[in-house]
Amino acid sequence: EGDEAGTHLQTAPLQALCKKTGKILTEFLQFYEDQYGVALFNSMRHEIEGTGLPQAQLLWRKVPLDERIIFSGNLFQYQEDSKKWRNRFSLVPHNYGLVLYDNKVAYERQVPPRAVINSAGYKILTSVDQYLELIGNSLPGTTAKSGSAPILKCPTQFPLILWHPYARHYYFCMMTEAEQDKWQAVLQDCIRHCNNGIPEDSKVEGPAFTDAIRMYRQSKELYGTWEMLCGNEVQILSNLVMEELGPELKAELSPRLKGKPQERQRQWIQISDAVYRMVYEQAKARFEEVLSKVQQMRPAMQAVIRTDMDQIITSKEHLASKIRAFILPKAEVCVRNHVQPYIPSILEALMVPTSQGFTEVRDVFFKEVTDMNLNVINEGGIDKLGEYMEKLSRLAYHPLKMQSCYEKMESLRLDGLQQRFDVSSTSVFKQRAQIHMREQMDNAVYTFETLLHQELGKGPTKEELCKSIQRVLERVLKKYDYDSSSVRKRFFREALLQVSIPFLLKKLAPTCKSELPRFQELIFEDFAKFILVENTYEEVVLQTVMKDILQAVKEAAVQRKHNLYRDSMVMHNSDPNLHLLAEGAPIDWGEEYSNSGGGGSPSPSTPEAATLSEKRRRAKQVVSVVQDEEAGLPFEASPESPSPASPDSVTEIQGLLAQGLRAESPPPASPLPNGAPAGETPQPEAAPEASSPPASPLQHLLPGKAVDLGPPKPSDQETGEQVSSPSSHPALHTTTEDSAGVQTEF
Repeated sequence: EGDEAGTHLQTAPLQALCKKTGKILTEFLQFYEDQYGVALFNSMRHEIEGTGLPQAQLLWRKVPLDERIIFSGNLFQYQEDSKKWRNRFSLVPHNYGLVLYDNKVAYERQVPPRAVINSAGYKILTSVDQYLELIGNSLPGTTAKSGSAPILKCPTQFPLILWHPYARHYYFCMMTEAEQDKWQAVLQDCIRHCNNGIPEDSKVEGPAFTDAIRMYRQSKELYGTWEMLCGNEVQILSNLVMEELGPELKAELSPRLKGKPQERQRQWIQISDAVYRMVYEQAKARFEEVLSKVQQMRPAMQAVIRTDMDQIITSKEHLASKIRAFILPKAEVCVRNHVQPYIPSILEALMVPTSQGFTEVRDVFFKEVTDMNLNVINEGGIDKLGEYMEKLSRLAYHPLKMQSCYEKMESLRLDGLQQRFDVSSTSVFKQRAQIHMREQMDNAVYTFETLLHQELGKGPTKEELCKSIQRVLERVLKKYDYDSSSVRKRFFREALLQVSIPFLLKKLAPTCKSELPRFQELIFEDFAKFILVENTYEEVVLQTVMKDILQAVKEAAVQRKHNLYRDSMVMHNSDPNLHLLAEGAPIDWGEEYSNSGGGGSPSPSTPEAATLSEKRRRAKQVVSVVQDEEAGLPFEASPESPSPASPDSVTEIQGLLAQGLRAESPPPASPLPNGAPAGETPQPEAAPEASSPPASPLQHLLPGKAVDLGPPKPSDQETGEQVSSPSSHPALHTTTEDSAGVQTEF
């Protein structure tokens, strides 16, 4: 198939494609270099000025869990070369790269996998008809006539197709609807995770990159959210090039494709994939080169910033005041007429599904801990606790148990508003909220683990243990209620900015943008790397709408309709020792509280015991969900290190607007944009590095013999002290999860 695509790409001038790609990359990378200095200054300023964020009550997991298999099982894959369906043994390691083997024996013998798929930017389709419609739309004039053989036939009624606008597609099918639902949840989790690819702890490179993407697209008159801001930097950059290159390529090549419509469609998919791979390699080399360049310049830039911080701030404020005087009258009218009236509608549309999702996280956590407590009463007490807690520790990474939480976001609609505000898709907001849910769940679980582990040091009896579990759960749920309120309010503020700011910039551009160059003379040459007129202009625009957004979220919290705490409610760190507890070594429930020796038995000390432990762990990793319908998934995951606090100054929108544009994705060093078929030297599945997610919430448990089995609902009174909060701006940086991508050679 590569030869066929190669034939067309030779006839189309391949050198011209490379030249065009190089031109786009050069232009973008200039934006990146410009934004790097601004991001570095903002980061260093933030370190000095600190954050106004409320103190989170839940702990986050600093040390990842062991490398685990999140999911495993068999599915059928369509092989395009042989045009046959083959059974594949499939694994999802903790980095969420889907790994395909010929069979389970091949995996056990450590034979290299057939393919390793990084699913950033993909969509899951559950019917061949959906797929054929997308294919028909992707290449005009190739819609197959009714009755003719389609490009793909599925042997069952339960397909799952991974579709990408530029990269190759993957075709799977299952034997039952239940299997299709399982795999859809798992693959959607892979996509959600892989989309979230720029590490949040990258306080300079990350914001510089996302701002550069936004600025570049705005220079092409493209405002609003961008659905293909998915994956790590190189994947996103490849998508950026293809967005521009694709239409030209299609116009040039589509007349040359021969054969029936479905044959031409197949050729086009192969050509697009081949070009995407070429672009990816070119983008990777160029980006690494520029990244190395700016990192070499960084020490000198830091020295200037440290020496002249006050002067740079003064200079920037002077520039902002001049731009504000020019822009404010126009911007305020624009906000009053075109944004303000719609803020309550946008907020309500966001709040309903988001709050339902966070309530479901609470309920799922509550149910899992309640079930565990009942099991402790009914079976073996502390002897079985290690087994139960090992499962609970991975709850946030169980694709099926979390699915009911994620599904709540699927009802998000911005009908009417979406067209008005140029929001290309709500998927950006859905995935952001879903990632917050997972983070909050993991934080809640980890806090529960830490507190319970402390209680176990007192050597409780079975009855005392059940009461301890109940008390710990109640403490954690109060913390969850508080943290989830803070996280949701921050998410709502960010989402409202992500909807309104690009709209305002587009509205103001015709009358304001041409005037901006005259403000350049106000910036001292020595500070020109750290202050950009365009960025300062956008910060001024942000300030014009921020007051209305803060007010809308505050009013929503006062209503208490969605269990949001009022801003005046501050839960001071009521557990001063809790954060100290989390500094200890990570808890290995499986070894420390195994069912072999009773409470608190130490890890095995003999080589034989260690070998048995490893064999047991290995066996747990690869249970096939397809053959083991009722058993729990071998879903194991490695939680990620928390994302540090992000800048919250209203004037610093680094990352916010761009991060709003992006769906989330993993940050591998050299990840795979679209899978490596056999023969393309993929690395074995054990390659993934530990991922690092941010904070997560928790839920509530009752006493062993309580009558009411429903989880307690949050209330303002549960926050403890009521103190008016210091005035603080919302954080404008979304939290993203950092997870290593699949390292695969093409």
